[in-house]
Amino acid sequence: MKQFFSILFLFIFCFGYSQKKTLQTKKLTSENITIDGNFDEEIWKTTPEATDFIMFQPDNGKVIPENKKTIIKVLYDNDAIYIAAKMFDNEPDKILREISQRDDFGTSDLFGAFINGFNDGQQDFQFYVNAADGQADCITTDANGEDYSWDAVWKSKALTTDFGWTVEMRIPYAAIRFSGENKQTWGLNFFREIRRDRQKFTWNFIDSKIGTFTQQAGILEGIENIKPPTRLFLMPYSSFYINANSQQKTIGTLKGGLDIKYGINDAFTLDAILIPDFGQTKYDDQILNLGPFEQQFNENRSFFTEGTDLFSKGNLLYSRRIGGKPINRPQITNDETITDNPVSVNLINALKISGRTKGGLGIGILNAVTEKTYATIENKITNETRKQELQPLSNYNVLVLDQRFRKNSSVSFINTNVSRNGSFRDANVSALAWDLNTKKNTYNLSGDFKYSYINDLEDKHGIATTFNFAETSGNYRYSFGGDLVTKEYDNNDLGINFETNYYSIYGNANYRILNPTKYFNSFKLSTNLYTQFHKETGKLQSNSININVNLDTKKNHYVGFGVNLNPQETYDFYEARTAEDYLIFPKNYNAWVYISTNYNYRFALDFNPSYAIFNETKRRTYEFSLGPRYRFNDKFSMNYNFEFQRRNNNKGYIDSIDDDLNTATPDAIIFANRNVVTYGNTLSGKYSISSKMNFNLAVRQYWSFAENQNYLSLQKNGRLTDYINYTNNKDSSFYSWNFDLSYSWWFAPGSQVSILYRNNAANFERNINKDFDKNVTSLLNNDALSHAFSISVKYFIDYNSLKSKS
Repeated sequence: MKQFFSILFLFIFCFGYSQKKTLQTKKLTSENITIDGNFDEEIWKTTPEATDFIMFQPDNGKVIPENKKTIIKVLYDNDAIYIAAKMFDNEPDKILREISQRDDFGTSDLFGAFINGFNDGQQDFQFYVNAADGQADCITTDANGEDYSWDAVWKSKALTTDFGWTVEMRIPYAAIRFSGENKQTWGLNFFREIRRDRQKFTWNFIDSKIGTFTQQAGILEGIENIKPPTRLFLMPYSSFYINANSQQKTIGTLKGGLDIKYGINDAFTLDAILIPDFGQTKYDDQILNLGPFEQQFNENRSFFTEGTDLFSKGNLLYSRRIGGKPINRPQITNDETITDNPVSVNLINALKISGRTKGGLGIGILNAVTEKTYATIENKITNETRKQELQPLSNYNVLVLDQRFRKNSSVSFINTNVSRNGSFRDANVSALAWDLNTKKNTYNLSGDFKYSYINDLEDKHGIATTFNFAETSGNYRYSFGGDLVTKEYDNNDLGINFETNYYSIYGNANYRILNPTKYFNSFKLSTNLYTQFHKETGKLQSNSININVNLDTKKNHYVGFGVNLNPQETYDFYEARTAEDYLIFPKNYNAWVYISTNYNYRFALDFNPSYAIFNETKRRTYEFSLGPRYRFNDKFSMNYNFEFQRRNNNKGYIDSIDDDLNTATPDAIIFANRNVVTYGNTLSGKYSISSKMNFNLAVRQYWSFAENQNYLSLQKNGRLTDYINYTNNKDSSFYSWNFDLSYSWWFAPGSQVSILYRNNAANFERNINKDFDKNVTSLLNNDALSHAFSISVKYFIDYNSLKSKS
């Protein structure tokens, strides 16, 4: 009890002090700045400098050598801030400068400017330029890391010189957020990476003993009485698609769309899709899913990925629900067949409003509407067709209120709501989340409380809560916490959640070096414990011990290895696909190794083998991935990755037998003793003509099959016994092919031409053909193989440029 009050005292009364550098900026009056990397305007000569960079990694706290000194200057006007950076290098011919596409650093030296317009230590807008003149940008928070899906419109130029290299940047106020005060004080830091040495430096010292990055920025002063212009941007786009396969004629389609971005004020922005077009969105990497839960896919639509930090609070939003599968499946009689069964729902429009007040209150609103969706069903006898409604007109809404305080803590309220027209299911989920840190960022208290309400044929209510305490500084760190999720908790209408009806406790302890040693640049040893119990019965659902080591060698090769121990039988309440039955899962042990050689070399290799043994006869799992990569020159590189997994004598659900369809419990739950084998091949490559003009290749071939050896029946005690009367073929074989070849040209800031050719196919069968070559060949010659060619043009229009021309 005494220790608890000591920790509480730290949260309430702990105060600290850290030295912050300050940089003064100057205002442009009449002189114009040309973004060319030369700094030949007269005003640059009298602008204050930011110097004396300090190493962040690997030798934290070491002063940058004089022959690598870095000098930064900042100017501003009513439209933007301007940054000039000189990076000295005593061996300029060794500066790495691989050309890459936007948001890809490549193997290049790097410069970055990190801006926090509220100086609250919680969110940075980061802008990077590499030595090959490529751009990257992201939003960064300590809680969620770096989000590179966010893209801003700004200008930059990098030049190589006889003393090193230079960068000049123009970052408009529309790309950042700040208060409306006449006198601004911003958080600011600068970053430099010398890639050949893998050394990272910052202007204001980032102490790695403290578990935070964004809260250790310096200060930018001098911005006063600015009058930013109206922030209104229009992004019209037009796309032409040609689609063809063996089952239909070649079809050409012309589409158009419009996105709008409007600055409500200096801190809040409205983003809207008036006419959606996601035709060039990346394909999903589908797998053979034998488990009880759906496959979770990445979000590839830019509107739902850009600047969504606020909407990730509470982990309640899985945006693939918007425009995903219809909530109902077609219901037909024996005389009917389905002629059109939509796999997704069309989006009508969407908008989001986000920003933060001067007092630190972040407000986020996301709204989307999807259209009514039907299946077409045909009567095989009369040939008459009918429509069946699978999903009504639906509205999706997210509200987030996030109050920051003391520059490193926040409390958030989140609400998600799905309203479907008519008598369909509606859902509402609310959450209170907190992330509290001591003044010195040495301890963290985080957690949330969530409540779900489902309005359906039968209403249900549920709760989920989590609590975590952690020491976040020093060589030795630890954390512990717990979760509770009730049986009726359900956030799957707009979020994603797999397991319910459990409680758990967990802990972590780790040791790391903060500065290089004789053998390692970095080293971390971690131990993790996790135990989960079924809430209603108290049965053990999980009990794992994980020990792992991660390190960087002095030659910048990365090595990781570890073991996972599950020393007790556990109870799986999900695999049986019923509410009451469970499967006893055996004791098992797993070991893994990961090796990644230094990407600075032209040839590099990733290798990741693992092996698992189970306390069952001949039940084993082994897998590995092998990924060579080669950089031919600064323009051209190729990456290949091969993955293989084999699960011998795996036990899994395949069917339920129910002689009386009116009963809730099946007469028999059938499992299979099976071998599951998976092959995956991916090939990616890029050829960059310049940092603004790139060719990209992405190829993926996937094949996985589950071959059943014999059949088993699940008993009420969770054990499996032989079942000899089952004769259905429940073998599974799924293979897929994706091929994307694209050309991208950023012909102006924010404006892009994209040309894409792709073909893809997928097939599921019950009969397994183990001839790998024939499988791939038959897939490529399959009637389902489709071809698509598209050209898309997006143009960025600044309202102020139109206004000045009128």
